[in-house]
Amino acid sequence: MTAITPRNVNELELKWVFQAASFEKFEATPLVADGILYTVQAPNDIIALDAATGRIFWTYSYIPSKAARLCCGRVNRGLAILEDTLFMGTIDGRLIAVDAKSGKPVWVTPVARPEAGYAVTLAPLVVKDKVLVGVAGGEFGIRGFIAAYEAKTGKEVWHFYTIPAPGEPGNETWAGDSWKTGGGSIWVTGAYDDESNLTFWGVGNPGPDWNGDSRAGDNLYSDCVVALDADTGKLKWHYQFTPHDDFDYDAAQVPVLGEIQFQGRPRRVMLWANRNGLYYVLDRATGQFLLGKPFTKVTWMSGFDQKGRPQRASGAASSREGTLVYPSYSGGTNWYSPSYSPRTGLFYIPAWDNTFSYFVKSPDSYKEGQRYVGGYPRSSFGLNRGTQANTRKPEEGNGAVIAVDAATGEKKWQMDFVDVTDAGVLTTSTDLLFTGNREEHFLALNARTGKLLWKTTLGGVFANGPISYAVNGRQFVAVASGNGLYVFGLR
Repeated sequence: MTAITPRNVNELELKWVFQAASFEKFEATPLVADGILYTVQAPNDIIALDAATGRIFWTYSYIPSKAARLCCGRVNRGLAILEDTLFMGTIDGRLIAVDAKSGKPVWVTPVARPEAGYAVTLAPLVVKDKVLVGVAGGEFGIRGFIAAYEAKTGKEVWHFYTIPAPGEPGNETWAGDSWKTGGGSIWVTGAYDDESNLTFWGVGNPGPDWNGDSRAGDNLYSDCVVALDADTGKLKWHYQFTPHDDFDYDAAQVPVLGEIQFQGRPRRVMLWANRNGLYYVLDRATGQFLLGKPFTKVTWMSGFDQKGRPQRASGAASSREGTLVYPSYSGGTNWYSPSYSPRTGLFYIPAWDNTFSYFVKSPDSYKEGQRYVGGYPRSSFGLNRGTQANTRKPEEGNGAVIAVDAATGEKKWQMDFVDVTDAGVLTTSTDLLFTGNREEHFLALNARTGKLLWKTTLGGVFANGPISYAVNGRQFVAVASGNGLYVFGLR
């Protein structure tokens, strides 16, 4: 799609708006297929709209069980589609198949028990004839997993636990029985490489979050990327970004697969901007660590050993007195999507530069379905995150879009915002970059230089990434802001 370019992007105008009947912000990134735009109205209503006009074709409403337990909002991050079937996870731990033409349910499969804190908040991933999902709930002492289901029937095909039991590789990294409540949630969609038949998933924090005293060890496979055989679910390799995490950094980010020139030769790689403030390049066939470099201020670690294991900085651990650490528990970035452009060779990161103090307390005894965190973070500046967006001081941190050389991690340009950002990034084949910020602006930048080319105010929080699509030869750009979905096109 090349109709919208740096020369004419300032001619974008609003074409239509879908206003969700929900007070929860949009975290779903829409899908477009055959001229129909599909999205999720939080928590679990599927909406099918005319992608050119916004006219609603049908709505499928699912009412979640009152047993649902959620740490961070009644949210959903989107859908998957295979032929004429849509797939959606639910906040009460179900996977649902819906006919894409009629909006009628095809099957409903239980994934995990909501009473125990399990939920499905990510967009499923279709691989061949299977639908893959993972479970959220890391703040409730769950034992996380990824599972694959037959697309036709909803029958489970394979199941991979992100927290290994006794006798499984990695269990030795958990003290005693701490693995039973080890967390390791999966709440951001993974990726698939058809050449190697591997599927890659970022794993969330260990439990309890901020007090690791009861879980001595590295706590595999929390804060890891795991590479699984897509047919069997067997673990092929892993890399741990933050061993024995007590800062709630997770590794719940989008794995970006690309081919780059690395140290003079082509490499098939995984590019990863992690919540812990570091940008990584890994060999995606083997998991070999190739590069790790901070893209924002980092004080929790001091460097890497020869194998790519991060070295914890002296004194960088949660404490009863409070420990000041960069980045904050919200991360140098978070779950919203980065972007890689093979045209520019740049990797684009929606970033935060901020800090929190981390305090531990004695972990509460585990009780099914109740929060199990063992501490808390506190802003070091006494400012409630996300409020007073136009009065933040420089020392309180800020948001930015950062462009780094994909092969070296070297920063090429940066556009700063007043406040932190929750918005994903979209880059196009015409060297445009679209994103948003907490100041409620939707922006178009030159992807090579970072120059601002166009902006508009939409009046809500951006908590996902924009998409671009074409209908009848016309290119559109869609983005969610607050509880509205806005679609733009050229005049």
